[in-house]
This record gives sequence, structure tokens and C-alpha cells, in this order.
Amino acid sequence: MIRLAVPMLLLLAACTTTAATEQSDTRDQARLDKALAGLNAGEPLRCIRHDQVTQIRTFKGTILYVAGRGRMWRNDVVGDCPGLRRGDIVVSKGFDSRYCERDLIQTRAPMGGFISGSCSLGKFTPYTR
Repeated sequence: MIRLAVPMLLLLAACTTTAATEQSDTRDQARLDKALAGLNAGEPLRCIRHDQVTQIRTFKGTILYVAGRGRMWRNDVVGDCPGLRRGDIVVSKGFDSRYCERDLIQTRAPMGGFISGSCSLGKFTPYTR
């Protein structure tokens, strides 16, 4: 009986985790859609300047670089940065005063600062009113 119970419990736990992840992804997508509502997308750029960015907002697989109420850049990262979904701190590994396509970034946990993910930046799609 135990031989059947353990695999069944593991299967149930996997299904629960998958459902929770899908629910989290749906919430994240809704937050991203709300942030971009009413804004128009422009032609993607390879780089943006650090001094234009006043806030960084993170979503699953996406970073919004905000420059005020009516201006931001969407960056869909290349690779998996699981820390983006959790809202971990984004650390850029660029070597000049710009964020550029292919720059490496890391996500770090707010408590303890350990590395929770790593990926590279994609193109920056500007959104304006």
C-alpha cells in the first residue's frame, strides 16, 4: 500500500505546484498588461541610457525600465531568470552608462543577496503615450 501511496502523493504535489505556477504567470501577465495599458509600442532599440531610468519593474521573463508616467521600455530577457517573477533585485553587468541588448544581468534575493537567476537582456521596446 505504501508503494502506491508515495508516488500518488508526489504526483499530487506536482499537479499543485504546476497549478500555482500557472496562476502566478496569469497574475504576472495581468500586471504587465496593466502597466502597458494606454501606451504605444515603438521600434525596438539596442540600448538605453541608465540616467533615463527612474524605476525598474520585474515580471516573469520581462523587465520594464520606467522613465516616468508616460514612457518606459519593455525588455523580454533571453534565458530564464526565475527571480524576476519573485521581484528579486536586478543587478546589471554592463560596462558603460547604458543597458544594452546581450548585457548579462543577475537577480539577487533581497534577504541575503544570494544569486537567484542569470540571463541576458533582449531588445528594448519603447512604450509612450
